[in-house]
Amino acid sequence: VQLQACGGGLVQPGDSLRLSCAASGRTFSRYTISWFRQAPGKEREFVACASVRGTTYYADSVKGRFTMSRDNAKNTVYLQMNSLKPEDTAVYYCAGDREIILPSIRSSDQYLYWGQGTLVTVSS
Repeated sequence: VQLQACGGGLVQPGDSLRLSCAASGRTFSRYTISWFRQAPGKEREFVACASVRGTTYYADSVKGRFTMSRDNAKNTVYLQMNSLKPEDTAVYYCAGDREIILPSIRSSDQYLYWGQGTLVTVSS
């Protein structure tokens, strides 16, 4: 599967932004898809995950502000980001894999397929 993320941009603190990750291939519904982000000088970190069944999981830092969803008919996942903070500034990546088990969803090295990343900058 090929993934392509988009939707990043420059926003002010408190604003909202929606990222999209479009996938190619007819087996998208069988992939667990997650969002990771990497801020300058920092390691890549887990943000959110949508399982094959549509169950979502979030990092504590974004819980209550970010909502992830998937539309298997459109081969697309979304990350709705509300109440954005300067510390949310990062390049956001979507990642997917068919073999992810629940205890591993937060580990970036468990994902085989990655999108190219989209930059989100939160600044006043």
